[in-house]
Amino acid sequence: MDIIRVQGLTRDYGAVRALRGVDITIAGGGQIVGLLGPNGAGKTTLVEILEGLRTRTAGSVEVLGLDPAHRPEVLRARLGVQLQATAFIPELTVRETLKLYGALYPRALAPAAMLPEVDLVDKANARVSTLSGGQKQRLALAMAMLHEPDLFILDEPTSGLDPIARRQIHEILKKLRAAGKTILISSHYLDEIETLADRVIILRAGEIVADGTPMELVARAAGRSTIWFSVEGAEVTPEDFLPGSDFEGRDGDLLRYGTSDPTLAVMQLADALRASNSRLQDLRLKRPTLEDLYVQLISAAPVDGPHALNATAR
Repeated sequence: MDIIRVQGLTRDYGAVRALRGVDITIAGGGQIVGLLGPNGAGKTTLVEILEGLRTRTAGSVEVLGLDPAHRPEVLRARLGVQLQATAFIPELTVRETLKLYGALYPRALAPAAMLPEVDLVDKANARVSTLSGGQKQRLALAMAMLHEPDLFILDEPTSGLDPIARRQIHEILKKLRAAGKTILISSHYLDEIETLADRVIILRAGEIVADGTPMELVARAAGRSTIWFSVEGAEVTPEDFLPGSDFEGRDGDLLRYGTSDPTLAVMQLADALRASNSRLQDLRLKRPTLEDLYVQLISAAPVDGPHALNATAR
């Protein structure tokens, strides 16, 4: 069963078209789907339409077999949603906050069962106003998990957090995936999505310009790989060591080369080592990343014309 099915989705804000014929199908089962795109690409508009918080101009949308535009309250009872910013009641404790939000659903886990899942047991009686940014984000995620939803939609869940706090959120998401949950994450952190996501969708100017696994998308990147290595006993000059690559200089004891074919470069390196009777001391390789593809795609975005987005398109 498809957990999300979107066809020809369009959303206009006056004369501005924020989404232009978007088609997305996401099957059920444990997976994390990353949604990427610059500000104004339409990510938040898409997410809010899926959540039933915003209406569409045209197209069809089904989430968990339901149309979000019709009785959205029924759908929301099955969704775990974390918005870009969560409005807490600062005077309440963490336990009281979870109890309050749990009362909004016909069935919800007790705070005592949820607190260990988000590592907030020791903060159960702390007022929300005293929590750190990472703790507040974990509390917001706990609020989205309380009613054991079928689908999670998270909008920038780690925005503004330090690396340790982000990693704590990542571990929670991995556990949800392992439990068979589907998670749609909108994020600006490309390294986060490349590491976490099983599938990546990139939006540009209201259209999908890439959709696939991180490995599939990275394979599309036109960027060059960089190889660093150091050898002992080499009698050939650095410029001649890898004839199919470009010698770019030295980084300390390491020779640095740029290549569009890293596999060939490694094979040539092995041949050169044998031919020169030298020994490899160090070898490092950096391939193109999801960020390289992202920059290529977003740099090609139209900046004017009838479909250009302005600040009113989210």
